[in-house]
Amino acid sequence: PLIEPHVPLRPANTITKVPSEKILRAGKILRNAILSRAPHMIRDRKYHLKTYRQCCVGTELVDWMMQQTPCVHSRTQAVGMWQVLLEDGVLNHVDQEHHFQDKYLFYRFLDDEHEDAPLPTEEEKKECDEELQDTMLLLSQMGPDAHMRMILRKPPGQRTVDDLEIIYEELLHIKALSHLSTTVKRELAGVLIFESHAKGGTVLFNQGEEGTSWYIILKGSVNVVIYGKGVVCTLHEGDDFGKLALVNDAPRAASIVLREDNCHFLRVDKEDFNRILRDVEANTVRLKEHDQDVLVLEKVPAGSRASNQGNSQPQQKYTVMSGTPEKILEHFLETIRLEPALNEATDSVLNDFVMMHCVFMPNTQLCPALVAQYPFVVPSQGTEQERMDYALNNKRRVIRLVLQWAAMYGDLLQEDDVAMAFLEEFYVSVSDDARMIAALKEQLPELEKIVKQISEDAKAPQKKHKVLLQQFNTGDERAQKRQPVRGSDEVLFKVYCMDHTYTTIRVPVAASVKEVISAVADKLGSGEGLIIVKMSSGGEKVVLKPNDVSVFTTLTINGRLFACPREQFDSLTPLPEQEGPTVGTVGTFELMSSKDLAYQMTIYDWELFNCVHELELIYHTFGRHNFKKTTANLDLFLRRFNEIQFWVVTEICLCSQLSKRVQLLKKFIKIAAHCKEYRNLNSFFAIVMGLSNVAVSRLALTWEKLPSKFKKFYAEFESLMDPSRNHRAYRLTAAKLEPPLIPFMPLLIKDMTFTHEGNKTFIDNLVNFEKMRMIANTARTVRYYRSQPFNPDAAQANKNHQDVRSYVRQLNVIDNQRTLSQMSHRLEPRRP
Repeated sequence: PLIEPHVPLRPANTITKVPSEKILRAGKILRNAILSRAPHMIRDRKYHLKTYRQCCVGTELVDWMMQQTPCVHSRTQAVGMWQVLLEDGVLNHVDQEHHFQDKYLFYRFLDDEHEDAPLPTEEEKKECDEELQDTMLLLSQMGPDAHMRMILRKPPGQRTVDDLEIIYEELLHIKALSHLSTTVKRELAGVLIFESHAKGGTVLFNQGEEGTSWYIILKGSVNVVIYGKGVVCTLHEGDDFGKLALVNDAPRAASIVLREDNCHFLRVDKEDFNRILRDVEANTVRLKEHDQDVLVLEKVPAGSRASNQGNSQPQQKYTVMSGTPEKILEHFLETIRLEPALNEATDSVLNDFVMMHCVFMPNTQLCPALVAQYPFVVPSQGTEQERMDYALNNKRRVIRLVLQWAAMYGDLLQEDDVAMAFLEEFYVSVSDDARMIAALKEQLPELEKIVKQISEDAKAPQKKHKVLLQQFNTGDERAQKRQPVRGSDEVLFKVYCMDHTYTTIRVPVAASVKEVISAVADKLGSGEGLIIVKMSSGGEKVVLKPNDVSVFTTLTINGRLFACPREQFDSLTPLPEQEGPTVGTVGTFELMSSKDLAYQMTIYDWELFNCVHELELIYHTFGRHNFKKTTANLDLFLRRFNEIQFWVVTEICLCSQLSKRVQLLKKFIKIAAHCKEYRNLNSFFAIVMGLSNVAVSRLALTWEKLPSKFKKFYAEFESLMDPSRNHRAYRLTAAKLEPPLIPFMPLLIKDMTFTHEGNKTFIDNLVNFEKMRMIANTARTVRYYRSQPFNPDAAQANKNHQDVRSYVRQLNVIDNQRTLSQMSHRLEPRRP
């Protein structure tokens, strides 16, 4: 079937022709709950001399929903949950004119459309009491998407500022839009239209027709069909199509046919598309030298969200899109505002540059450029006083940038000889100037403090490089807090040979594979043709490249390093010790309280999280070998996630007694709940992912015996892990929490990788600074989460938890999925 030409979509209309069983049931449960708990809410109502039968009021429905369950945190969330019913036609506006709103508007349940709608029986009341919380949970999961669709079905002119922000947030996670600038995404938020089609086989447009719209798939899939060739490819959620015909003003190059029922799309119409492109070009300023672009700026309307959100100051009307490294630096130096009132805005603008310069302008380039900028050529125009002021302000701006740069790098500067030499030389220049120029004196103490601290720290005995053991601790871990691992720290590491003998080498943490080979060769007496191999407990082998760095921390939990001549590669086998424990520790930790375990896990996770430097996120995203830097602290924190996940699976699979396994499930669900209370989302998710690992989730007999209260908790936890719409459920939860907070780190890494892979680092030989800004924004969330210290509750802090503390810091796990699955099948063989 062909579709109708574009029909304006009214948010009051249903999206599906026939409501789904799930939503029909949800509507019935909510109606029965209202009739048994607050029957006055559903009644005949008069308005302007007209009587509306058996209806409820929007605001009252929102009030009621918020009283029923703790999982509803805001009125907006409740609106989304009621909108789920409205989209399926299970709840309707009495005149079919409005989507669900938190207003004095009348809505009627589908069951009340009939004259003699029955009241719930006692049996139905009992059922609705049992099912109400599950229904609320289901609607709270579906609500955000329904709310989103409701906004997208409003005519663009009726969208509020908050609506536009919600759409914009959604667009950040759509693959097809990842390469577009922030400005274009914000423009698109105002014009995107929601379009849905119920039937598979519907033709969206035909080859040869004029192109009128560009589409992005929100849900479902389509086939791309070309005459004479048939289906040439299939597109899925997040993909886009139809843009080519708009850009080239050409006929459609293929037909698009729905591959399944109920497909949802975002649509941009041609006029809007062209206007946005025109506006962007009109607001772009290009600075040229020798006929080549050297800096591309975009005009940001003053007072817009973009201009007030730290991307630029309200006074600064231009934001950097791309440029040569030198021109980008010059631009930032010129636009630094020196008034104290603007400190915060200035810092956030500079922060993008300071955090990201290592990608396109390493310290070996940046330091000489700053030295060159500091003396500054005095302009030839103006009075003498004006020229002096100009030169002075320029010096102050360079100092301002250097202060922020040094603060950003902190201890990492000690590992960079170029940076240390520059800082000392720069400090001498500023000190000399400050004797003559009083205005520089106010910045001098701050600079002096930083230089002194860094150089004294570098000389302090406890800061001299540490020697770490195989587990990346110093051996006195039980008593002490974890300290950050530095690239210059040395590690004592066992490297194994084919016959499982080993040699212990001592090399810097950031050593390259080449250096590891030469250290092994020294010990073995020959290094001819040696390769270094990462071996997992499951026997997967990876040959490391000579320029790989910091390889010790990237091993899997039970992974080991092997060295051998290339011809022995196929004969390498894992060590018996890599298999992990054969006996569980349930006897030890069943005696520890779940809250104590969660608390000690959180303390340890905070130590690991605090060791991670923001720049490690940048090195990890762009490839640590490009910087010759270590990401050891980030690697260890990410490894901790896997360790906790496998700890859960290991303990359950090593527990042969059914009743004990049920106790274990309860224990882990309780620990997860406490981790969530402590805002330790990293361990919370690790435990939930452990419980949803196939080796655990398939144990039907064990789960059957779990009390329903715990099943409900687990279902709620699992819903937060739902990966759909780019982990929307988790993002909404995290957004509501205040720091201190330990985030779900793998997702943060995924976001940065998504931005990195979807956008080129250089466009036409210019640095794509828009990309730098997006990645810096994600990395900065780590700073926000750590902006408040984790203050443990006094009751926990005063307990002596040495046994619990030691236990959570030394988990022994099986990390071979195949082994765990086999153990799981031995515990509960597959039912015939």
